[in-house]
Amino acid sequence: MKPRTRHVLLLWLLLCSGFTEAIEPISTSIAVGMAAALTGFLARYQNIFYYFHECCRPEWISLNSTGLQADLESKLFGQHVASRIILKAVNGFMSNDNPKKPLVLSLHGWTGTGKNFVSSLIAENIYKEGMDSSFVHVFTSELHFPHPSQIETYKTQLQQWIKGNVTNCARSMFIFDEMDKMQPGLIDSIKPYLDYYDKLDGVSYRKAIFIFLSNAGGDSIIQTALDFWRGGRDREEIELKDLETSLSLSVFNNKKSGFWHTSLIDKNLVDFFVPFLPLEYRHVVQCALSGMADRGLPPNQDVADQVARDLVYFPKSERVFSVKGCKTIDSKLDYYT
Repeated sequence: MKPRTRHVLLLWLLLCSGFTEAIEPISTSIAVGMAAALTGFLARYQNIFYYFHECCRPEWISLNSTGLQADLESKLFGQHVASRIILKAVNGFMSNDNPKKPLVLSLHGWTGTGKNFVSSLIAENIYKEGMDSSFVHVFTSELHFPHPSQIETYKTQLQQWIKGNVTNCARSMFIFDEMDKMQPGLIDSIKPYLDYYDKLDGVSYRKAIFIFLSNAGGDSIIQTALDFWRGGRDREEIELKDLETSLSLSVFNNKKSGFWHTSLIDKNLVDFFVPFLPLEYRHVVQCALSGMADRGLPPNQDVADQVARDLVYFPKSERVFSVKGCKTIDSKLDYYT
């Protein structure tokens, strides 16, 4: 280890341990002796620094496959199709040390069905710091790209931001929320980073993860779910093949999708279009019970039923699906518990 590195690590340890507050009453010779001992310790155990400060290393970034599966099974309700796709896609990608391209997932469905929640579950089971990791980056259309007149500037900034972060850590994750509100053409600016390139300007993007969240395509998903319900078929019979083609076409041809006529779809760079089904009454009850558990409260079926009854369902005559999914459950629990 170089002397400069030793000094930096030593200083970092002293600052983090509070040692500097106690050093004044200690003699200089003792302090120097302790510093020398610590420096010798760091020389022998160079990797100890990585256990205290988040780094782009396996100690901080590695998939907990069992944890992801357990979370999808116990915390995500009514989304058997999405759960299967997410688990297989993430497992396959993270277990490959030399993927051919980044993992690109596009999550679609009405509000409150679990898109943002699944993104956080993926992050929590890959990054030790979860969504707070410095290697997880979230973009929101209305916050980061609010002005249509600035689209060319946004394109340049977005390219630079992604390049800089992937250069810093190949296993970076980028989440784009509100894709249905994004200006058409903006997302095409990052197409090269999602393609089958070994390196671009010396940077490899093949180990990065890109997740797009959108309400676009929700209508076609709902129609399929409603057709199954009206036909007396079980919800769990719905498969990806029943939704994927109509979903991708709907997104590609929707001017408000953010993917309108995008080359990401045209060039098949999106690995999976993940449909999130509309939630039924029983799923809302599950969300309420889960919310109670998160608050450390005992399960109360009566409260869960009351919360579920308070929500609005559609179609009006049949009242099958929750209009807002589980989005307002927390505020309802504030009122009833």
